[in-house]
Amino acid sequence: MSFDTLFEGFSTRAIAAMIGLAVGLSFGIFAQQSRFCLRAACVEFWRGQAGKKFAIWLLAFGAAMIGAQYFIEIGAIDTGKIRQLNNVGSMSGAIIGGLLFGSGMVLAGGCASRLLVLSATGNMRTMVAGLVVTVVAQASLRGGLSPLREEISSWWLVDANSRSFAPWLPQHGGLILGVVILVFALWFARRHELSKWWGVAAIITGLTVALGWLLTSWHAANSFDIVPIKSVSFTGPSADTLMGLINQPKLPLNFDVGLVPGVFLGSLLAALVTREFKWQRFTEDSGFTRFFIGAAFMGFGGMLAGGCAVGAGVTGGSILVITAWVALFCMWLGAGVTDWLVDRKADEAKAAIEAARLAAEAIPQFAAAPELVRVQAN
Repeated sequence: MSFDTLFEGFSTRAIAAMIGLAVGLSFGIFAQQSRFCLRAACVEFWRGQAGKKFAIWLLAFGAAMIGAQYFIEIGAIDTGKIRQLNNVGSMSGAIIGGLLFGSGMVLAGGCASRLLVLSATGNMRTMVAGLVVTVVAQASLRGGLSPLREEISSWWLVDANSRSFAPWLPQHGGLILGVVILVFALWFARRHELSKWWGVAAIITGLTVALGWLLTSWHAANSFDIVPIKSVSFTGPSADTLMGLINQPKLPLNFDVGLVPGVFLGSLLAALVTREFKWQRFTEDSGFTRFFIGAAFMGFGGMLAGGCAVGAGVTGGSILVITAWVALFCMWLGAGVTDWLVDRKADEAKAAIEAARLAAEAIPQFAAAPELVRVQAN
């Protein structure tokens, strides 16, 4: 049965929503199972402890690149109709937005996709943070923060003809680069004894991004209506979905409307099946302030950078969008600086306090040692 026969009788919008739902379910299931998270990978990397979490992220990124580049080479994905490759981009937005997003995901405990995945497993902290990300993203897109976003974005623009660095690479360069990344990731995962299931789940998570590009491109090629070619992203789609639920009696169907609930349902299903669902609330140790600030940084930074850690970093990176790679690099940098200033300094201070406490407790024992010797001698 062909795709055309399968979807016969459905509207263009309904087909887009079904594609989004299928891609979202797959991403939610395997992102939850693989523990895919850019924030965790960044913390490992910058602390000089790169291991399993870093390997998971590399596996997903490499798989996404291989899948997307392969489909591009065989003509299954029409890059001429992809917005990120054919519209003017903002390098200033990628740099500043990436730095803000990277900082925010460390403070909030995860990037936008990770917050959505974890909220489906019963984590109320990430659910609240995710709502803050969504509200701030909407304010940055169309509300009170949009003038600031537009001003920063205008500082350094990139012509539509310069959005991709594919022309800089040799023939099949994108596919070769993806293979190199994935091979290195597999070696790194084996070296650090990554669970085979986590590794497979990470690879499928990345392939889901390529699947999104493939299915939306197929839809655009077989529809009489204009269909945007896109894949997994969270900052903008989450904002549009939430605002649609709030402002409209009937949510208009599109890819994003299927994607966001699909990721949530996929993660929830995976958590229930594996018995990993567990309610988690704010505590005195976890606090709320840093979650709020981090989520706000991600909401504004994600809209400024043109996407979140997945939307700009993996999805945009897989099709060689230069601003996406710059944004991804700045996310890594922002995460490393914030972790060093906030968490590592705090951990070092706690370790110093604990060492001082243990030393103070040991002093009376040393002071009593001569008396103890005399007693034993008698």
